[in-house]
Amino acid sequence: MCNLYSQTRAAEGVRRLFRVSHNRCASFEPRAAIYPGHDAPVVRRAADGEREIALLSWGFVLPQPNRAAKRVTNVRDDKVLTSPFWRESFLQRRCLVPASSFCEPKGSRPATWHWFALCGDEPRPLFAFAGVWRQWSGPLKPGGPSVVLDVFSILTTRPNALVATINHERMPVLLRSEDEFETWLSGSPQEAFSLIRSVEADAMRIVRSGTDREDMVAEQA
Repeated sequence: MCNLYSQTRAAEGVRRLFRVSHNRCASFEPRAAIYPGHDAPVVRRAADGEREIALLSWGFVLPQPNRAAKRVTNVRDDKVLTSPFWRESFLQRRCLVPASSFCEPKGSRPATWHWFALCGDEPRPLFAFAGVWRQWSGPLKPGGPSVVLDVFSILTTRPNALVATINHERMPVLLRSEDEFETWLSGSPQEAFSLIRSVEADAMRIVRSGTDREDMVAEQA
């Protein structure tokens, strides 16, 4: 699972990489830690077909009887086409989630938090999680006010050899090139599904390990 990530690139750098026009980019700041329920920048197709960067809330809303709704942050690759909870969003509302690194814990009391990033010339090369989004309308807890939220979740798949040393079950799906970005946003379901795979282990590295739940690096333009 992936329930913590960072996005430490300035908005202009994110806009340029994902080829979004100035007037279609929401305002946001670099973040060293993004948790479920937080708002985060997401690249998606607007109603007119152009790319936009909007702030969405992390985690699909799953109502729970007599208690607060659960936020479902990850989508398994073997459920995205078979589960009614996910299928329509995968077919109609795929998105890109810009990120600099993601975190997986190991052990407990205290856990060791391991931050993964791509290899490259920069300290944290920017990439995108493969994501899906939808709109939620309703309360988030019993008796609470009704809210309207655009929410997103991140695709996961089997881990590569590096991530499996920490989490042997799942890792997020990472997209790295403009061809992959465009296919995920606008390709057929079959073309998009072909991108759901783990990144090769030698393309990644562990950039931080310890008790720190933030991955703070110098802001990059």
